[in-house]
Amino acid sequence: MELLNAFILLSNFVLVPAIAYGSQLALGALGVTVIYGILRFSNFAHGDTMAFGAMVTILFTWWFQSMGISIHPLPTALLALPFGILFCIGFVLATDRVIYRFYRRQKAAPVIFLIASMGVMFVTNGIVRFIIGPNDQQFADGERFIIKARTFKKMTGLAEGLSFKVSQGITVVTAILVVIALFWFLNRTRTGKSMRAYSDNEDLALLSGINPDKVVMVAWIIAATLATIAGTLYGLDKSFKPFTYLQLLLPIFAAAIVGGLGSPIGAIAGGFVIAFSEIMVTYAYKKFIAYLVPESWEPDTLVQLLSTDYKFAVSFMILLLVLLFRPTGIFAGKSV
Repeated sequence: MELLNAFILLSNFVLVPAIAYGSQLALGALGVTVIYGILRFSNFAHGDTMAFGAMVTILFTWWFQSMGISIHPLPTALLALPFGILFCIGFVLATDRVIYRFYRRQKAAPVIFLIASMGVMFVTNGIVRFIIGPNDQQFADGERFIIKARTFKKMTGLAEGLSFKVSQGITVVTAILVVIALFWFLNRTRTGKSMRAYSDNEDLALLSGINPDKVVMVAWIIAATLATIAGTLYGLDKSFKPFTYLQLLLPIFAAAIVGGLGSPIGAIAGGFVIAFSEIMVTYAYKKFIAYLVPESWEPDTLVQLLSTDYKFAVSFMILLLVLLFRPTGIFAGKSV
């Protein structure tokens, strides 16, 4: 019984949150990977693209809520999500047309694109904060929990309860569906195969008659869609604050690089590696250990390796280790 209580405790505070967070990071890292695979540069504006897409979704959510439109028990944000995706697609395509296309025609080095994306990052962050404000914004409605800890305790008779939020369930299910759809698109459709060919060998793809402008446009559309979905799911699960998405850029890039930059499968794997690492390193194991050892052996401290304030430092350390010892990531040599 004590062992089961320890497992439920760990599931409630580590496993379930890490799976949900890992799904969000995986979707974000997939967007970074698609752009890197096609345009061969690291898009530093991706975190704030997530914020932009989520912001539009929130504005439409508030509008629907004011009109009494809902899909209870699910959050209204799911109704607003398609509008957020459309606006985000329009925004990134406009950005590409105004900024990145010029550098493509100049055949600029990847570092130039990276620097340009940093400029886009700061401008996008400013736009988002100007429109919706710099503070936390709550937009979740509907049922909050699929199962509550108190209900779980009554059902099982255990001392520990397991809670599972609706936002966590939606995150996991949506991530699975999006990943399946993306892999089907890349492997089964003519456009997807063209993107893979362009990613593998740009010159050969051009000789084969593949339209580079179409490939680039579709890559931005996919990246914007993934960014909006990831940003909205993160906001639903936690809260929306523009500056948080700037901070999210580190674990997202860490996930993409750990998995192997340019590898969609690697982006997914990397997302879960980073999520589990961050949560497991910052979790206080005192109560968990108390269930496993005799009472006289119970620790007096929290048994916490790092404070939650330093969770992004975990991503940074993992990123450094990977760059030092395996710079190609887990899935080396893979591409979109």
